[in-house]
Amino acid sequence: MRELIRARFAGPGISPDPSGDGAGWERGQIVVPAERLVNAAVLVPIVDRPDGMTVILTQRCEGLPSHPGQVAFPGGRSHGPHETPEDTALREAEEEIGLTQDEVEVIGRLNVRYSGTGYRVTPVVGLIDPPFTLRPDPSEVAAVFEVPLDLVLDPANHALETVIRDGREREYYVLTHPERYIWGLTARMLIDLYRVLGDLKR
Repeated sequence: MRELIRARFAGPGISPDPSGDGAGWERGQIVVPAERLVNAAVLVPIVDRPDGMTVILTQRCEGLPSHPGQVAFPGGRSHGPHETPEDTALREAEEEIGLTQDEVEVIGRLNVRYSGTGYRVTPVVGLIDPPFTLRPDPSEVAAVFEVPLDLVLDPANHALETVIRDGREREYYVLTHPERYIWGLTARMLIDLYRVLGDLKR
């Protein structure tokens, strides 16, 4: 399975671009002018466990000013134009959850996605071999958990939900999970991962 996944990506810095532009597929999304977008990156960490691959996610602390309490990948804003998305994603993953850079094999990128809060986010995909020890930063991360990759790759777990905000209908993706509410940008990126790997589901 590991070799099949690696073969779907062409290496660091390259996206397979399977699913359109960064604005997403949902209706009613907040559109931020391109000149105001801030570069950011997240790590999409796939763990190669003997009983099945998983994806690491975090639950953000409730007191954070941005996206409090939401499920997210480890990541954050770029430190400048000379920092690649891979640099950003690996640095942030080490800072947020203690996953060291030498524990991650970067295999490629998913599509750039734009957030309604003004970020241009590059998802960087990495493979991780256990054992490893995570050390979540308690000021940012309330919990770290793993989702089976098979759950992500099953389209029966993909849903669209609608909410009315400021008199406007907004549509967003949700990944069905028995214990966590995974929605918005994180769900969108997981569905991008499905679009690259979906036919590999066992």
